[in-house]
Amino acid sequence: MTADISRLSFEDALSELERIVRDLEGGQMKLEDAISSYEQGAALRQHCEAKLGEADMRVRAIMERADGTVASETLEDAGR
Repeated sequence: MTADISRLSFEDALSELERIVRDLEGGQMKLEDAISSYEQGAALRQHCEAKLGEADMRVRAIMERADGTVASETLEDAGR
């Protein structure tokens, strides 16, 4: 993969991770290629987990007011 993993969207990173898993499960890769793919897959997994964590924090920061309107609070306020 030529793109910097940190710049990938969650969906693109997950798609690439799924491709790597399929390739590894196929069992047709040379050992060095498999190791390299595994390392890249581990980095993609970490990236996906970080993106999910960020999304979770954003969702938790959205609050519904008593009058039914939705307000967003800062992440610092959400911890109070």
